[in-house]
Amino acid sequence: MNLEFTSEQLAFRDEVRAFIAARLPDTIRARLRQGHLPNRDDTVTWQRILAERGWSAPHWPREYGGAALGQAERLILLDELYRAPAPLPQIFNMNMLGPVLMKFGTPAQRETFLPKLANIDLWFCQGFSEPEAGSDLAALRTTARREGDVYVVNGQKTWTSTAQWADWMFTLVRTDPAARKQDGISFLLIDLKTPGITVRPIRSIDGTDHVNEVFLEDVRVPAANLVGEENRGWDCARFLLVNE
Repeated sequence: MNLEFTSEQLAFRDEVRAFIAARLPDTIRARLRQGHLPNRDDTVTWQRILAERGWSAPHWPREYGGAALGQAERLILLDELYRAPAPLPQIFNMNMLGPVLMKFGTPAQRETFLPKLANIDLWFCQGFSEPEAGSDLAALRTTARREGDVYVVNGQKTWTSTAQWADWMFTLVRTDPAARKQDGISFLLIDLKTPGITVRPIRSIDGTDHVNEVFLEDVRVPAANLVGEENRGWDCARFLLVNE
């Protein structure tokens, strides 16, 4: 097995390295070299620069704003981002929700959300875990009741990373309490500015509050924000976790 890069791959590495050297803001580079984590503005600023080349979503098809890079090129890009150091593309947008929308989303959802995910015009967080549904994710209790063109959502999510920065949340909700627990779950996209949502930080041992509790009380979510089929959200969740 030949583990050496080809001449084309080495040329790509040099291209990426030169791009990062020329375009990564000095303030971001300096802060990360001092051992600090990137903040929201760091990630947004740099991801939008990467998006100019499709490198914010290197594994996505070009029609969705990606670069359609091969595995070796993706490894090279990631290696150079760590080497700089530079912020990585926002994982919830790029590695989790984006592929789910490509596979399960409607054409309207893909058209609306994928460009905004790649350019981080919308920052998504992941609303999966609950106080009594962490390792047993299918035991979730957050409910969504269909009323005409909306779902009325009630419940609580916890350990929700970056919810304090997020614009939207993709989440799992129970839409059929009578079904086998994996069968009665749906996958919803929720605008966190919707009335009835409270985000409460959880202070961690390092003094930061990058994880949160999210409370939902009679939150009205357009039915158009359902991804995939109602009560088949477990299919979306399994696909997402494989990508994660």
